[in-house]
Amino acid sequence: MKRMRMLGIALRLLIAVALVFGGIRWLTASDPILHATSVSAEQLLAFESKPDQLPYAKLMYQYPEINVASSGAKTIEIKPTEYSAAAEDAILASSEEGEAALRWGNEQGWVEWTFEVPTGGWYELHFDYKPLEGGNASVVRGVQIDGRYPFVESERIELERLWKDSKYPYDSNEIGQQIRPAQKELEGWSEKAAAVFSASSEPVLYRLEEGQHKLRLVGVRESVALRKIAFVPKAEIPSYENYKRLHPAVETQPGWYSLIEAEQFQRKSSLAIQTDFWSEPYISPDPKGRITYNVLGGQRWRLPGEWVEWELSVPGDGWYEIDLKTFQNYRNGFEAYRTISIDGKTPFQELLHYGIPTEKEFKIGALANQEGESYLFYLEKGPHTLRMTSDSSLVQPVYLALKEALDQLADFDRHIRLLTGNYSKSGFDANTDSTRTWDMRKLEPDVEQKMAGFIAHLTDIRNYINGLNKKDSDLSEAIKGSVAILEKMLEDVNEIPNKINDFSTIQNNIGTWMATLTQQPLLLDYIVVRTPGTETNLKTASTLARIPYAVTDFGRTFYMDYDTRKHNRKEALTIWVQRGRDYVELLREMVDQDFTPRTGIEVNINLMTNPNMLILGNAAGDVPDIALGVGESTPADFAMRDAAEELSGFPGFDDVFDRFIPGVSRSLSYDGGIYGLPEVQNFQMLFYRTDILEGLNLKVPDTWDDIFDMLPTLQENGMTMNYPKSDFSTLFFQNGAEAYSPEGLKGTLASDAGQQAFNRWTDLYRKYNLPIDIPAFFQHFRDGDIPIGVADFNTYVQLLVAAPEITGHWKIAPLPGVKQASGEVERWSPQGISAAMIMKKSERKDDAWKFLEWWTSEEVQSQYAKDIESFYGIEFRWNTANVDAMKALTWPSDDLKALQEQARWAKNMPYVPGYYFLTREMEFAWNRTVMEGMPAQESLEQAQLSLQREMNRRQQNFGIKADDDLHIPQISKPYEWEEPQR
Repeated sequence: MKRMRMLGIALRLLIAVALVFGGIRWLTASDPILHATSVSAEQLLAFESKPDQLPYAKLMYQYPEINVASSGAKTIEIKPTEYSAAAEDAILASSEEGEAALRWGNEQGWVEWTFEVPTGGWYELHFDYKPLEGGNASVVRGVQIDGRYPFVESERIELERLWKDSKYPYDSNEIGQQIRPAQKELEGWSEKAAAVFSASSEPVLYRLEEGQHKLRLVGVRESVALRKIAFVPKAEIPSYENYKRLHPAVETQPGWYSLIEAEQFQRKSSLAIQTDFWSEPYISPDPKGRITYNVLGGQRWRLPGEWVEWELSVPGDGWYEIDLKTFQNYRNGFEAYRTISIDGKTPFQELLHYGIPTEKEFKIGALANQEGESYLFYLEKGPHTLRMTSDSSLVQPVYLALKEALDQLADFDRHIRLLTGNYSKSGFDANTDSTRTWDMRKLEPDVEQKMAGFIAHLTDIRNYINGLNKKDSDLSEAIKGSVAILEKMLEDVNEIPNKINDFSTIQNNIGTWMATLTQQPLLLDYIVVRTPGTETNLKTASTLARIPYAVTDFGRTFYMDYDTRKHNRKEALTIWVQRGRDYVELLREMVDQDFTPRTGIEVNINLMTNPNMLILGNAAGDVPDIALGVGESTPADFAMRDAAEELSGFPGFDDVFDRFIPGVSRSLSYDGGIYGLPEVQNFQMLFYRTDILEGLNLKVPDTWDDIFDMLPTLQENGMTMNYPKSDFSTLFFQNGAEAYSPEGLKGTLASDAGQQAFNRWTDLYRKYNLPIDIPAFFQHFRDGDIPIGVADFNTYVQLLVAAPEITGHWKIAPLPGVKQASGEVERWSPQGISAAMIMKKSERKDDAWKFLEWWTSEEVQSQYAKDIESFYGIEFRWNTANVDAMKALTWPSDDLKALQEQARWAKNMPYVPGYYFLTREMEFAWNRTVMEGMPAQESLEQAQLSLQREMNRRQQNFGIKADDDLHIPQISKPYEWEEPQR
């Protein structure tokens, strides 16, 4: 026994040593160094582009003189108020707060100016602008010269809103955790040169020949005031060597340095750029066991064009070095690029798209050249601004070349399918004989030449990437694997028809990495300005330093307080919130500032990290008075067990309930009672690419018959539509079917209407060949191969934030529906919600109801939505269920109109005992019919039988009799908005 124990101890020690050794190897391992390549960006961009879709990167190589400063050209000023023409739908005024400026009060229409150019050349386009009150997004305008866009990026020139933290240092809560402050918009006039940092590190240039021209700005997003517009000749940026010659010689200076915390920024260009917390040795400031926002960026500072600006001050005129403490391990093998400017100008060319290499840990490094020699900056005594802008211009040739390569592969894939008759991309219904032999050289004489061309093109791209990064990367490996697949196919081209799905594999493998190719995440701890040679003695974490740091942090857990519930006031109302920490902190702040002073009711608000806490707490008798952010089914689930309070008996209930759409609220009812109130709601909408549909002469579909009419045109062009295969409810409701009988005791899946709906659902994939699984509809929609589809609010936000290149080329519309005899199109669809409920065991139900009255009011919901969006940007839009507050949010007018129309047809699934079998059985039925070929009627009847068996069992458990009635609300008419849609 003793020997076994000793053997066990020895084994554990051996494992520990191996883990430590492996960790050290991981931390100290270096990536393989690769040699530079002879492949140039110009070679990658040698493919043909449509005249109206010319990328700026290609324009730069077509006109080499574009990079030379114009000689003799002078600034051309345009007065915005003196426009020569404008669209009728553009809301214009000639003054802004008493100043002579063009106030463009909406995002519609266009405005045009006529101007003279005395000297031909390349010009930057400068704006003196002010975003008008409205949304939180940047202003976007298209720029046309003489009736056309000179390059594709000119369709979406951004004029940013400027932001900063509303307070610094940050406040802390009762246990010492820092609270992220709301963001404050810096209102006023700003000057900016039109720039696209995904295409160029410098302002984009417009070619103007001598003579008369027309400038047209096209509304895309947000309203704006314009005080001045000017075409300015390109200014030359010196090289580093010339920069040094322009300033006094370097002299010995006394030792001095200044540390600027990253989170102490002065301005930023986007709400999305946020501080974060980090804990490790030598991080600044040390969190000491508490949440402390001590770093900036990471994935929250990644999109091209996003910038942050800091203020730094130096004690005297002279030369200085600048150090950055950064973490950059988000994209294996790729550098993160930043264009750096001081006092509004980039000092020298080497600071354009300055690369910060991949490192597995934080690194302190001076801004330096390739040989590691630090750059020197001449600064005059006093304050200066340092700006770092996310820049992906160096990888733009890779992105464009890969997109072209994947488009060519997709075209070849479609061509081979047409030749061989294999139209299916799904393994379960492939319609070719895998044993058949093919003579591909007869069917496609240049098949080998095309395959060799694909291999050569992808190899060139891979070599360029490796030369750019000087090391291997995940994307490079994905391309290498794809080339291996193509080489295998080239060995025997007659096997290509049997390996046709390999083309889709290649597109998926490369497409996965392309989605993040232009993103430039970088985490910053601090900036140091110092005189040359000054030793700061600042450190980064080593493996040995982490051990005592971790032990100290572990020791703190024994005496530090991490539970806010210990600070709950005994007589206060207690609320548990199933949301993120920032949501909770904002709610706590609003309660302290508004609800408690207004009602005199003290409130404890605690974070509920796991929904099971509510279940276990209810069983133990430790429950809150109110639960917020619970799932849609939770109120009914608790009501079945007599654990949730019925709300309709409280005073003013009818007025409160009228704040919501009845079809949404029916999922919160049970046995004739209402057990919760909606907080936020999701929505399903039809997303479509306006540019692609217009190019195919297709109209936006209004009914499912319209969808079926347009699908052949899409599929002939290698495109298709997305419909989430898990969404059977929409088709059931639109075809007049319900899952349960009105009394809620019987399943009605196999009714005539249910059978019709099920047939349509399965036919989408069997008859109309819609794709079954689309891992990322967003990316396919962005690329254009799936230009139309049904998706939810998350996709809407993704497209707004992460797809700037298609801004203005997509819209949303209500879901296609079923046309009735009256001519009305019924678009019934569920809208997922999160809810608020009062617990049955609460001893303060009246106070809890007062809180829900306050919380769900238009005033509070509108303010909360505005504030939470200011924390993170539009990605965290609070899509409130309060219909009046929803209208108050800053939606684009066309989007709001579409959302309101679809919201009219909201109808959520009710919850009855055994409801959880419904989704499972419908999925099983779909699999049996689509994947296994079982007749639809037989498959649906099986689902009905299984669902009813479980419903009967649960009804018996809850003591429900056969003649009882659960009173499921019947929704037969759409919701009518009280005021006209705007």
